[in-house]
Amino acid sequence: MVTPGTLLIASFNAGREFLRAPTEDYAQRGPAMPYVTPVLVPIRSIGPRHGERIARHLLALDENDRYLRFGYAANDEQIRRYVDGLNFERDEIFGIYNRKLELIAMAHLAFSTDPELKSCAEFGVSVLAKARGRGYGTRLYDRAVTHARNDGVDMMFIHALSENTAMLKIARKAGARIERDGSESEAYLKLPPADLDSRMTEMVEEQLAQTDYRLKVQAKKFWDFLTALQKARHGVRE
Repeated sequence: MVTPGTLLIASFNAGREFLRAPTEDYAQRGPAMPYVTPVLVPIRSIGPRHGERIARHLLALDENDRYLRFGYAANDEQIRRYVDGLNFERDEIFGIYNRKLELIAMAHLAFSTDPELKSCAEFGVSVLAKARGRGYGTRLYDRAVTHARNDGVDMMFIHALSENTAMLKIARKAGARIERDGSESEAYLKLPPADLDSRMTEMVEEQLAQTDYRLKVQAKKFWDFLTALQKARHGVRE
């Protein structure tokens, strides 16, 4: 649940992002400087203008990750076709960006096109290897559940390979019912109807995510300019 306290902490952390160089990589911090997941992770709704970033994110997955995400070892051409076929007007795409504006985690909430299953939606998620262990999959699932409730969905499901334990763990933790059929599993989560809390939560979280993204854009421009200036000064000295 979003509270004034979590918003204050998140806003403070977002401001600090501007002062931190985007070249710093959390994955290289080591045990002396472990990564600590923020109280509130800015998750942004993604539109068609970010199609190329979505493609780069999925293409960065290795063969096993692609197999777990799509149910088969998708090649680059198949991933491109998947991205080109995304329906941004019907479905919702959510993403988490780092300071380099790299899409490090992404979720696809696909709404049913079956007239008899209009109140159903399917959830899929992918997280880059370097960004795992921070609970991003769970955060994206929670964000998708909130949006699905507010959009009138009463049943959300996950279709995953039975060996995709990380995905099924997210669903099980949320209280979903899981049915296994050999190599594949289905997770079903019955959603309560939308209320004032769910609507306010989504509105505030989306606003925070948009603000966080704009700050990261400005920070990247600043550090890119500073880097270019330093290179120019170095060239003059030489």
